[in-house]
Amino acid sequence: MLDWVDGRPVQTLSVRDRGLAYGDGLFETIAVKSGRPRLLSRHLARLSDGCARLAIPCDQGLLRDELLAFCAALGEGVAKLILTRGDGVRGYAPAVDAEPRRILLGSAFPAYPPGNAEQGVRLFPCRTRLAEQPLLAGLKHLNRLEQVLARGEWQDAEYAEGLMRDQAGRVVEGVFSNLFLVRDGTLVTPALSRCGVAGVMRAELLDRAAAAGVAVEVRDVDYAELFGADEVFLCNSLYGIWPVRALEDRHWPVGPLTRKLQHIIRDLDS
Repeated sequence: MLDWVDGRPVQTLSVRDRGLAYGDGLFETIAVKSGRPRLLSRHLARLSDGCARLAIPCDQGLLRDELLAFCAALGEGVAKLILTRGDGVRGYAPAVDAEPRRILLGSAFPAYPPGNAEQGVRLFPCRTRLAEQPLLAGLKHLNRLEQVLARGEWQDAEYAEGLMRDQAGRVVEGVFSNLFLVRDGTLVTPALSRCGVAGVMRAELLDRAAAAGVAVEVRDVDYAELFGADEVFLCNSLYGIWPVRALEDRHWPVGPLTRKLQHIIRDLDS
């Protein structure tokens, strides 16, 4: 375990932190390999966008230097970077002179079953629906109660992930993943203009697929269309790509485009 607060190795936090009181902040979950953060530029770009939209001051140079030093000390594992607005007094209004707080938490890399990437996973159809708030859509903010409720819906280890939809029933994402489907050779991922998290691996796959000549679409996806897909897979920045082999009574093979994309992103671990 390795924990830093504002650049110092400590394990205490002010009880007046607005991240604790209101979820007033953002976070990034970063894979660390050989002391280096993977997909660093994408993580920092998303964090910067979030800071701009939430009006949280962000010193990108300081964050980058601190994160690089933390990852070098961690070596291998997962670095969770949390940026809060800092301390505040009672009430929602943020103080104009608030000092953002930087929290870095280190942990071991998750021991995901190899079969998840090789044979694929079964999705649990979550009842919890995502609220629609365009002002927060795409951000990885600290308010994750929807995901907490959704993940509490199943305990059966047969399900590696859950599928989340919006209020209209459109497919959005997994509980901790983004979702893609393939139809007639076109790679499709749900638009995230109303809700959902714009994952860094999602962005990486969209760019790499387009560069490889794959047709790509980002748009609304309804539940029925998902069941009519030729291939379905999940992605996130820690595990890469997991094919989806089943949802309810629908079963999919691990398709050729899914395998191609798994191969394309292998260099992220090199």
